[in-house]
Amino acid sequence: MQRPTLEEHRQLLEEIGPLPLEGPAWPSRVKWLAWLILALVVFRLVQTAAGPAGESVSITIKLSVLACVAGLAVLARAMHTSVTRITVQGIEQSWLGRKEIAWDDISFVKFVPLIASKRLICFTSRGRPLTFQAGSRELEIAFARIALVYKRR
Repeated sequence: MQRPTLEEHRQLLEEIGPLPLEGPAWPSRVKWLAWLILALVVFRLVQTAAGPAGESVSITIKLSVLACVAGLAVLARAMHTSVTRITVQGIEQSWLGRKEIAWDDISFVKFVPLIASKRLICFTSRGRPLTFQAGSRELEIAFARIALVYKRR
């Protein structure tokens, strides 16, 4: 596979606009839907626990369910606060940890426009691919431009 030339890469960064380009990793509707689903799960758990069915459940099951709900809350918060940033050095996204890839490490990319979010999957010559989400129109457009320049040749 052949990477873009320095001129093509420089032109791409100019087209994207003033860098760093930063925005939410997830669209607002997806973030609020995650919180709504979590609230519904908690409501149903409280409703069940307060009734007669909740009394017959073992403590091990109760603790397991609480751990799962806590995990969902952590994911919902990470979705809500996650930011994607395109810089001169590469692409980065805050998540549960920090995801980042340098322009030189990218072999090719694939733009995946899903209903919930637009994703850019960056493949490297070594290791596993990294996926970045775009929650704003500016990031979506930048992802599409990156995909055009870094497509398989």
